[in-house]
Amino acid sequence: MSNDDGRARMEADVLAAVVRMIAGAVLYSHEVAEKIGLGPSDTQFLTLLDVHGPLTPGRLADLSGLRTGTVTGVLDRLERAGYVRRERSVEDRRKVIVSRVEERIATDMGAFYGSKGAGLMELLDRYDDAELAIVADFVTRLAQP
Repeated sequence: MSNDDGRARMEADVLAAVVRMIAGAVLYSHEVAEKIGLGPSDTQFLTLLDVHGPLTPGRLADLSGLRTGTVTGVLDRLERAGYVRRERSVEDRRKVIVSRVEERIATDMGAFYGSKGAGLMELLDRYDDAELAIVADFVTRLAQP
């Protein structure tokens, strides 16, 4: 087997592993959403708010690719369930800012995601600093839009 063949195989293995990881994450997110009485879009909004911080409904629509009417429905469900709060912007009272209710999220979702986080930390402990720097570079670049 030539070096090119070996590299092609490794690239294919990485691609397949990333696809499996994404599929597993999406399916697990759907499972958690179902168990706590939310829809899949609902939990993805919580993720967007976690990644980006408090956002306007319009920005959530932009990031999610959903129409503003759909976003309003998702936010209504999340607010009724106690996972988000909508507040008027201090700078511009015409704007509404949506933020996560961390205590509620930790209470309801911590049991589902806590073990996943612990497993990830155990996996990362297997790598030395130089290897971990490569992994961090790879996943950071992978996550860039």
